[in-house]
Amino acid sequence: MQRLLIGVIGASRASARGCDRARQVGRLIALGGAVLVCGGLGGVMTAACQGACEVGGETLGLLPGGDPCEANPFVTLAVPTNMGHARNIIIAHTARALIAIEGEYGTLAEMAIALKLGRPVIALDSWPSLPGIIHAGSAEEAVQLAFARLGKCH
Repeated sequence: MQRLLIGVIGASRASARGCDRARQVGRLIALGGAVLVCGGLGGVMTAACQGACEVGGETLGLLPGGDPCEANPFVTLAVPTNMGHARNIIIAHTARALIAIEGEYGTLAEMAIALKLGRPVIALDSWPSLPGIIHAGSAEEAVQLAFARLGKCH
């Protein structure tokens, strides 16, 4: 049986608050039985993967470069795409829902593609005026919204 894939996207240079939220989001995704999908590098991605790993979760990092060793130390499955920013499209297609925490234009691109695909996009302090996103006030609410939007469907 396939596992549910939930993406965590956001700032590669996140604030302390962003990292705390990402770590909690990662932990809750893993506790919910889903696999965390991300870009595999630093900031929000590292914190989310760390949270998932702390509770025995699995993390899938879709890397921009060609070297799997570039992944943060909490990525359990590293996929080197050698596609640079184009890997954002793969992340949006792979994850069944995205949780965005802070972020800049790369995060915006992932959010827009996911919305175009009809995927739920939940935002925590990320791009507040983007039409179609679902706003959450906490890590718990963000993960709860993602799971609720997905139901049991993979």
